Amino acid sequence: MLFQFFLAVISLISGIIASIAGLGIGSLVTPLLSLKIGIGLAVAAVSIMHFFGTFLRLFFWKEYINKKVLLTFGITSATGGLLGALLHNVLFSNVLTIVFGYLLLLTGIMGFTNLADRLRFKGPVAWFVGAISGFFGGLVGNQGGVRSAALFGFELGQKEFVATATGIAIMVDIVRMPVYIATQGAELFSIWQLIIVGTIFVLIGTFLGGWFLNKIPEKLFKKIVCVIIFFIGLFVLIHG
Repeated sequence: MLFQFFLAVISLISGIIASIAGLGIGSLVTPLLSLKIGIGLAVAAVSIMHFFGTFLRLFFWKEYINKKVLLTFGITSATGGLLGALLHNVLFSNVLTIVFGYLLLLTGIMGFTNLADRLRFKGPVAWFVGAISGFFGGLVGNQGGVRSAALFGFELGQKEFVATATGIAIMVDIVRMPVYIATQGAELFSIWQLIIVGTIFVLIGTFLGGWFLNKIPEKLFKKIVCVIIFFIGLFVLIHG
């Protein structure tokens, strides 16, 4: 019962953060859940929570999606997500998690110091970075930090950034979830109560986070996202 309480709190916080920054559910809930059920199953379970939270966020912000970015960056992200999910049980290791954590730290620092403003991803480079972000999403359950770093390279406004990141995230979820269900369906069913608790509070957090996003000035938005990415990177490294 105590674990479910902590799961509810972290899921609520992750939903709020994800609505503001476009990332956070996988990065925060997966490490907690892994303490109870192991990292491999936790990645699969959190993908379900992530899907429903992301779908609700998409419902709120779908009109702001940059369709050009979605149909280029998003498609390669989904392809990378499928590959990562297929290799999840083969390649997953703490080393990859640590590498991912350092990538998040670097992303946060670059964004906060304005170094990221010099990045402009176009053509094959954008597609490649999209594939990498999706691959991490399928493999270790964390895609948002790399995806957000890449999206800084496009000239997106505050709501456009969150909406487009959300659209890309749902594409990755759609391709990776069936793989997890096919390979770990019985195990996922055995922890259905944890999945339901996490999903409900992710949805509540998503709703609250949408309200907070409307209160954040455009000039501060990017700095806030970078700070969130940096601290999630620290969290991932500590857990790794």
